[in-house]
Amino acid sequence: MDAQRRGRGEQMDPADQWVLNPNTGEYELRLNPSAAQSGATPRTATARPTGARSTGARTASARSAAPREGAPRGGTPHGGATRTEVPPQRRRRGAPEEPPPGRRGGRRPVQQKPGKAKKVLLWTGGTMAFVLVGVSAAGYFYLQHLEGNVSTTDVGSAGASNFSKDEAFSVLIIGTDKRTGEGNGGYGDKGSSGHADTTILLHVAKDRSNATALSIPRDLIVNIPDCPTKLEDGSEKVVPGVQGVRFNRSLGEGGRDPGCTMRTVKENTGITVDHFMMADFNAVKTLTTAVDGVDVCVEKPVNDKQSKLVLPAGESTVEGEQALAFVRTRKSFGNSGDLDRIKVQQQFLGSLMRKMASSDTLTSPSKLLNLAEAATKALTVDQAIGKVSTLKDVALELKKVPTKNISFTTVPVVDNPAETVKATVVLDDSKAPQVFDMIENDVSFTEVKQQEKKEKDAQAARLKGTKSAASEVRVRITNGGADAGSAQKTLQYLQVEEGVTKSDNAGNAPAELAKTTLEYAPDQADQARRLADIMGLSGSALKPGESVNNSQGLPAMTLTLGKDFKGAGVKLNAPVEAADVEKSTADKVKCAS
Repeated sequence: MDAQRRGRGEQMDPADQWVLNPNTGEYELRLNPSAAQSGATPRTATARPTGARSTGARTASARSAAPREGAPRGGTPHGGATRTEVPPQRRRRGAPEEPPPGRRGGRRPVQQKPGKAKKVLLWTGGTMAFVLVGVSAAGYFYLQHLEGNVSTTDVGSAGASNFSKDEAFSVLIIGTDKRTGEGNGGYGDKGSSGHADTTILLHVAKDRSNATALSIPRDLIVNIPDCPTKLEDGSEKVVPGVQGVRFNRSLGEGGRDPGCTMRTVKENTGITVDHFMMADFNAVKTLTTAVDGVDVCVEKPVNDKQSKLVLPAGESTVEGEQALAFVRTRKSFGNSGDLDRIKVQQQFLGSLMRKMASSDTLTSPSKLLNLAEAATKALTVDQAIGKVSTLKDVALELKKVPTKNISFTTVPVVDNPAETVKATVVLDDSKAPQVFDMIENDVSFTEVKQQEKKEKDAQAARLKGTKSAASEVRVRITNGGADAGSAQKTLQYLQVEEGVTKSDNAGNAPAELAKTTLEYAPDQADQARRLADIMGLSGSALKPGESVNNSQGLPAMTLTLGKDFKGAGVKLNAPVEAADVEKSTADKVKCAS
């Protein structure tokens, strides 16, 4: 049925206004009615933008004709009565020309210059999708509406103060077990304040070559630090920390907010967390419905009485309640534990990412509208990314990462040795530190060798230039986060093995650093290049600044050993072996077993 027959004015779907421009390859919002194409003066008509129409909900084995849950029908996309400017439909070829409807109250229609059209940016990201419409009145009000959908929490110093498109970033994605939202009364724990039931740390590398989604088991035993939180009345209180408890207690209990969960991750992994996104049970239902379902695969038929999940063996498409049942199911997969459920959730998220990035979604204005609604309504985020425009930037940066280089893995753990009946887990000290170090230092779990070569080439370019002899290098060594005794061991190595005799130990640095740095004055650049060669420092580790006086009163550089320091004589750019952990990537289809 064409747009004319579907109706004009308040009944018109704004998605029908988007037309692919063959000259630019972009979708555009056509503000001119068909009259403009035949020489008449173009007008705009007052109408209410509507959300995309539903064609029915899908289950694992069949699709019914019933309306899809959460799909808007008529009115504004948010159900309100705000009236915005939406142009009438272009006339179909051969159809009789009709004048566009006039504005209310007999006012004269707004005149526009012929040929003007405002572009629409269509895009999607791994965790969300939004639609921003130029500067037309309809687009402005819709953007304002989306802005109002997003809830924010002030996490203070637990996260970054803003979002940078030029740096690596980590987002903590938290799924709570709080029974919020219609139809969720039977899920989660009754009366729960909203624990961190499902938690994934998503780290995106600075060069966008790779990303890692690290699942954190809810039953992992951790130390929760003291947590400053802001109350609704604007006052602040500190929720006391607690030692040796389940990770999921880092949220909700005692008034702990997502900032407390961010601090707990930093405390126990050393990984800096910049932002958070928190969602409840409704997020899975609305996001999967918005994209017309997500493809999943199971090795054997599933009939889970607890989650109510019923699936045949092989591939199925799930959405809404069925999708939520899939990610909540434990008893039907693996050994019925939470660690096996995490694997199923990772497979599901990979499929959701593929669906969001598919051409079917990217070229469907109605799906993008639905995703914009679903994503903004489902999320609570930190204030630094609380604007729709910033969330768009986050998604666009994530979209740059190839799905084959988005790795899913889980914090390496072992059974808690303090328990007779095994119910919790603790960090696997033989594997976890390497995983955390790889994530903190942007090392890909899939592209280790390629990243190595890229870093070496970049380092060679940055360090190109003359170098002093080792005997002419003057440097003071401080410990800024490396193991105890590292400064003295490095001093001995430099003097005995490398001939850097004009070096001394300056003790501990004023503050800890994640990465080793070398600060030097402009006239010490040749010395800095030589020491960078010896230590395996990247160009980014060299910090132009001021010199300091060494023990002989002569100007010297300052070498600060950070948490990434690997030991005296071990180059910081030495090849990194991929961690020996189970992992999957977003581009691969795997069947849950």
